[in-house]
Amino acid sequence: MADLLPDVRLKVAVASAKGGVGKSTMTANLAVALVRLGYAVGLMDADIYGPSQQMMMGIDEKPYVDKHDHRLLPMQRHGVWVATLGALMDPDRPAVWRGPMLMKAVDQLVAGVRWGRLDFLLVDLPPGTGDVQLTLTQRIALSGAVIVTTPQEVALIDARKGVAMFKQVGVPILGILENMSYYVCGQCGHQETIFKRGGGREMAGRLGVPFLGEVPIDPDVVIGGDSGTPIVALDPGCAAARAYVSAAEVVAKALGA
Repeated sequence: MADLLPDVRLKVAVASAKGGVGKSTMTANLAVALVRLGYAVGLMDADIYGPSQQMMMGIDEKPYVDKHDHRLLPMQRHGVWVATLGALMDPDRPAVWRGPMLMKAVDQLVAGVRWGRLDFLLVDLPPGTGDVQLTLTQRIALSGAVIVTTPQEVALIDARKGVAMFKQVGVPILGILENMSYYVCGQCGHQETIFKRGGGREMAGRLGVPFLGEVPIDPDVVIGGDSGTPIVALDPGCAAARAYVSAAEVVAKALGA
């Protein structure tokens, strides 16, 4: 496979297969966590139908286009270089695109962006196991994939499909990260299980892949995402932020970064 991003050392897909489990939030926070660990990091928002990194990373202007090679220049937020089609699209207008248009959009994000030299490029994938995922694996040599899930079986079913898809195309599974594992009472510190707990850990054990940790439910994660400041930047000492940094450390170590 020809590597279209030779100056990017490690390319990591963040996937869920199931929508609504917090994959984009995970991607944004893992990116900021890797920056805090000292790495040069990019974030590609490949969730074509539902891009959200422009909001989560606080991007409110359109990207510049280089006048010489006509490539988009990623925008830096919280130390992360970000490229998202969400910054180019009307937020109220859906992308009603068939497969060929999706592939063209992926090509734009890969070859049409001047990514420069990076230690990590995190790719926020859409839910599912379809055109975008397959096109991306054909365009760049992914170093590995992080699978995001919540503890419920309905999410774990699709997470297993995501693991199987990446294995089928030869992409290593770096680990499973469980989101919304528990809620910590702000008054007494008691951990309350809301959506079950431990499903991600159990699945990782059964599949023989690493378990990257549990991220608790924290209202400040939502506040940070809506305001453009991921929780790792907003409140680095909280339990959720520490979980993201711990997961980023495991991923970096697994890839020899």
